[in-house]
Amino acid sequence: IVESYPANAGLIFPREGYLQGLRDVTEKYGSLFIFDEVMTGFRVAKGGVQELEGITPDLTAMGKVIGGGLPVGAFGGKAEIMDYLAPDGPVYQAGTLSGNPLAMAAGLAQLREMEKLDGYSRLEQLGARLEQGVRGLLKEKGLDYQFNRVGSMFCLFFTDEEIINLDSVMTANTAAFRKFFTSMLEQGVYMAPSPYETGFISVAHGDMEMDATLDAMANALDVI
Repeated sequence: IVESYPANAGLIFPREGYLQGLRDVTEKYGSLFIFDEVMTGFRVAKGGVQELEGITPDLTAMGKVIGGGLPVGAFGGKAEIMDYLAPDGPVYQAGTLSGNPLAMAAGLAQLREMEKLDGYSRLEQLGARLEQGVRGLLKEKGLDYQFNRVGSMFCLFFTDEEIINLDSVMTANTAAFRKFFTSMLEQGVYMAPSPYETGFISVAHGDMEMDATLDAMANALDVI
């Protein structure tokens, strides 16, 4: 089991070929390959990281993003595996909130709305606009940084070291981030309060919000 794009220590992209290598090894030895897409599912693309990477895991774990704001989790995968679950198979799986009607209705409504709005194209446009603006500001200010983004997910690290694992994440300047976060908050932009959290854009945001965020960032970067 692997978090496809780790996003609980900032946003970290695996080396090229890493995920495919895991798929190849698990197929060779007949092992299950499970994608944890709790953070990335329905955020980076409709089909998650597996759509972007062209890799099909055996099982996928999903999280609250599919609940339309309500608490929910889910997993799914290939029929030959899922058929082991009751009532079709011998493995019992149930819970008090399993298939909760309210959460399921909210999640389905959200997914339908994303289809109607062409939401993933819109998220990519907004994300690209934010990324271009952030990179321009940081270059202008002459600050060391790494900015990782995919779809609606992003993370800013104040370091000149390429972000490839937890060790490189820990080189980020947390004091600089603290000043940055405080200044953004004072200007009415609430970023994630930890340098190790990933940020998210939604279709509720628009060009006006992206511009306001970049204006606030320009001021915040001056206090670092």
